Parts: sequence; C-alpha cells; structure tokens
Amino acid sequence: MGRSDGAVGDVAVGDDSRGHWSGRTVLITGAAGLLGGWVARELLESGASVLGLDVAWDSPRATTPPAGVERIDGDVRDTPLLRDLLRRRAIDTVIHLAAQTLVGPAIEDPVDTFSNNIEGSWSVLEACRNAGNAGSGDGKGGVRRIVVASSDKAYGDASGRPYREEMALRPHHPYDTSKAVTDLLAQTYGYTYGLPVAITRCGNLYGGGDLNWSRIIPGTIRSVVEREAPVIRSDGSFVRDYLYVRDAAAGVVALADAVGEQPEIAGTAFNFAAGVRLPVIEVVRRILTLMGSELEPVILGLPLKEIPEQRVSAARARRVLGWRPRSTVESGLLETIEWYRSYLTKAA
Repeated sequence: MGRSDGAVGDVAVGDDSRGHWSGRTVLITGAAGLLGGWVARELLESGASVLGLDVAWDSPRATTPPAGVERIDGDVRDTPLLRDLLRRRAIDTVIHLAAQTLVGPAIEDPVDTFSNNIEGSWSVLEACRNAGNAGSGDGKGGVRRIVVASSDKAYGDASGRPYREEMALRPHHPYDTSKAVTDLLAQTYGYTYGLPVAITRCGNLYGGGDLNWSRIIPGTIRSVVEREAPVIRSDGSFVRDYLYVRDAAAGVVALADAVGEQPEIAGTAFNFAAGVRLPVIEVVRRILTLMGSELEPVILGLPLKEIPEQRVSAARARRVLGWRPRSTVESGLLETIEWYRSYLTKAA
C-alpha cells in the first residue's frame, strides 16, 4: 500500500470498490494535512464525493490530495464560507481535522494555535448547527454526520496510566489545551443541540505524506536517506502510542458512519491507538534497523514541555465500532520508509 509518487495516493474508484458511502458528499477540513489526505482516500474508495477545505494547499508541507478530491481554498474560521458550502453543496458529512498540530510552534505562539484550533472548531460546529433548518439551531436536516479531531494530548499527564475516554481532560500546555477545548466544544454541541458529532482522540500518527520534518519519524527517515545522523531533541525517553495513519483514517470513517446511525453516541469521544508504546529512542533505532543504517542518533537532551509518557486505550472503539488497527509497527514503518525514500529521491 506504500506510495511512490510523493502524493498521499491517487485512488482508482471503480464499480467494485464503491461502497455504502456512494451518494454522500463529505467535507474534510484540514484536507491538506497528513490525516486529511488518508481520510479522503478511505472515503473515495468507499464511493463518497469529497470536498477538501484548507488554507494551506500551497504550503510546502501540504499533502497532495488523492485524485477525486475537490480542493477548496479557505479558512475554517470563515463561518459564512462554511455555511454557504454546507447549504449549497448538500453536504452529508463533515470531518473536522483542521488545526495547528505542532507542539513547538504552539508554545512559541499560543494565540495563533488557540485561534486556529478553538475558534476554527466553534466556527465549524456553529455552521453545522445552522446548516439544516435555518434559524432553528436543532442540528437536524443538512449535516447527518460530524467527526471532530481532538487528541490524546487533551488528557494531559496521567503519570503513565492508560488514557480512557471517561477520564477528565487536564492539559497544561498550549497545544494540549487547544485540543481539550475543541473536544469540549464538540461535546457541548452534541449534548446541548443534538448535533450528530463524535470526537476522535488519536495516538501519535505517522505515515507517508507528513512533511513536518521536526517530527521524529519523518525527520529520522530523511536524515538516513541523506546520510546524516538523526537528531533527538529530548533525552529519548519520552513514551508515545504510535498509530499508522491509514489505520487512524479507517477509524475516522468508521466513527463518521456510526454517529449517523447511532444518535446515542452524539457528543462521545473515541480513542484510537495501536497499543504500541515506545520511547522515542526505540522508534529511531527501529527505523535505523529497517533502513539498514549504522548511523547513531544525536541526543540533545533539551528540556521539552511535553508529557513524558502516554498510553492510550482503544477498547471503546474496538467494542462499539469494531475497529482494529490493520498494521503492525514494522509493516507501518516499512510502508512509511518506502514512501519517503521515493518522495525524497524525486525531490532531490
């Protein structure tokens, strides 16, 4: 499944691949991001019509959309634009992924992150609330399915205990707080207005198409391809729950499908994780081994304002949605390495 053309992946949608999403129009915000591209792929393969809204389509970090996505340039904070799209295009499903996703920039400029992530989320939710019966605000009519992306970071530091959805959200850092507020906004619109919205809280995502080189997996792969020692900013001991982006995308689509059919899960959050918890140094060493490299990482040991250890329980998604990750760490990393090797070779 690994791609070799620098895009998230063109999709050939034939009659045999069209599924029960046929006839549905889906709006993905943040479609130029890593997860957005893979969610679009999943939906196209299931027969949906996909509109991709993003303000950063022309950014050097933007993911090339799969063939079949209708690209729309726009900011999610532009509520009139969103309302116009929802009413004019008869959109069935909204998947809200747009966000400033990097921890470092969030610490350096919290206001920008809060604006993008919090204001952007209430703008999307408010547009959805008013999309059906104009002025009624009952959330019924137009948009039948909404998924909002929160993050496992919203839980804050649980001292190594597994994150479970019933736990309180206790973030302390700007990015984490922005996602917690996004999460609470979605819950509010679900419980108060009956909006058919559910929330994802994913572990650390990785996969082909992520061009944020400050992240450990793409950064390490690029370093090895360029025969440079990979750099670890921390002391390498931070533990994360890693999830291959293709599995996360399948979870997002499964949740979108479920929230349209099961009104009782409106306002509910679902964790998605593979249950593979690794320290950063181990992730780097696995990549080096898979790439046949003898390079040694440079460990800077910087004092980072990040959660030391994260563990995510995906028991609810397994039980309610029947979701399971389809990739092992090794298979996911191998596909990811293949993608970047091809991309970087062509970009050279």
